[in-house]
Amino acid sequence: MYNTILVPIAFDDEHDISGPLKLAKLLATPEAEITLLHVMEHIPSYAISYLPPDYLVKSRDAIAAELTRLADTLPNARGAVVEGHAGRTILDWAASHNPDLIIVASHRPGMQDLLLGSTAAQIVRHAKCAVHVVR
Repeated sequence: MYNTILVPIAFDDEHDISGPLKLAKLLATPEAEITLLHVMEHIPSYAISYLPPDYLVKSRDAIAAELTRLADTLPNARGAVVEGHAGRTILDWAASHNPDLIIVASHRPGMQDLLLGSTAAQIVRHAKCAVHVVR
């Protein structure tokens, strides 16, 4: 059982977030704090000019609202939105907040993951706490 759990959330088709949420609920102590963390990747400057001026604000608000909705399904959970590169930012957040466990979803690895490395692989290799990967 864990007292502080970090669950990085990616809102894409490759990651099923139901598994990590169920596992967080299962592995949490009754007084555990669960953080659902979403990392907003930076949009390249050449692409940002093609987006509406309020795109980033509206995207962040929509993501925060969805994280709040998901957090409401778990005891003592909260959502957090940060900006940066997914793998590095999750590790930085974990280093400053010291969770006991990180539960991360992973897609089935392909050749590109062997060459570039996936977010889950980066977290497994470099996290200072227990990591549970859910497929």
